[in-house]
Amino acid sequence: MSGYRFERLKILVVDDNAHMRKLVAAILRAFGVLDIYEAADGERAWTLLREAQPDVIVLDWMLEGMSGLDFTVKLRTSAETPNPFVPIIMLTGHTHIDRVRQARDAGVNEFLAKPVSVNALLSRLISVIEHPRPYVRTKSYFGPCRRRRIADQYGGPERRAMAEATTVE
Repeated sequence: MSGYRFERLKILVVDDNAHMRKLVAAILRAFGVLDIYEAADGERAWTLLREAQPDVIVLDWMLEGMSGLDFTVKLRTSAETPNPFVPIIMLTGHTHIDRVRQARDAGVNEFLAKPVSVNALLSRLISVIEHPRPYVRTKSYFGPCRRRRIADQYGGPERRAMAEATTVE
């Protein structure tokens, strides 16, 4: 379909709607993904994160108990997280700009609106694989760099000081 070979990827799909999980899993299988794990809530996703060690997580915002946003923060910041660097694609119907910013500020790598299209999911999957953003750690944030473009020559007042943030590769 895309020229990519996804058969070695392990993907965790987290959504409280069983039909949406099955739809996303079917799309991923069509891409060639063989190892797909499904969870209906954040607690089960946390267990599968430790057991399956997925390469990518496709995560809904609205979940029973722990929201997708809470899950993201826990994944990025908890001392018990098995992999704070795993890419997260948030797939949600809550697409207001404030929600997109909240997801970004929690550490989500990519944001995708429901209803999902095959091309949009493929695009986000390729993006987290081919164009991974460096991870940044500050006093109040850990996750992928929130800036999409890095201007090497920019020297304005918003430029981060090297002592304030460190990039983790």
